[in-house]
Amino acid sequence: MSKSMARVRRTLEEAGITPDIHETDGARTAQEAADAVGCDLDQIAKSIIFQGHDSGQCLLFLTAGGNQVDGAKAGALAGEALDRADAAAVRAQTGFAIGGVSPVGHLNPIRAWADPRLMTFDVIWAAAGTPRHVFPLSPDDLIRLSGAKLADFSG
Repeated sequence: MSKSMARVRRTLEEAGITPDIHETDGARTAQEAADAVGCDLDQIAKSIIFQGHDSGQCLLFLTAGGNQVDGAKAGALAGEALDRADAAAVRAQTGFAIGGVSPVGHLNPIRAWADPRLMTFDVIWAAAGTPRHVFPLSPDDLIRLSGAKLADFSG
C-alpha cells in the first residue's frame, strides 16, 4: 500500500470510519472514477488545488464531478486571485500527486471549500491518495474531515 493511501486509510480510521477503498483501472478523471464505481458523475468529489497569486498559499476546492471551479468565484472566497497549483506545490502541501489528491489525509492543513451539489447525495466518492483508488463517504463526513466550508464557486 502506498504511503499516500495509508495516510488516507489512517485518517478515516481515526475519524471512526471503516475505510472501504476500491482499486480501479484508473480514476484520474471524475468520469473514470464514476464509471469505475457505477455512480453518478456528480457523486465524485474532485479535489482541485489552487494557489493564491499573491500569498502562494494552496487552497482546496471540493467540487461535484460534473462541475467546474469558477476562478473568479473561488478567488472571491479566498480573498485573492488564484492560479492553478503546479504538481510540486500540490505534492508539498497535500502529500498527494495530481490525479490522486484526497480530500482527507493531507500532510499540511489547507483552507477548503465544498460544492453544495455534493450534499444532495447519500454517498459520494473521493480519491484515496492515488490515481487508481477511491473511497465512499457521506457528504457530512466529507465536510467534517476536510474542514471545508460550503460555498458556491461553480461556473
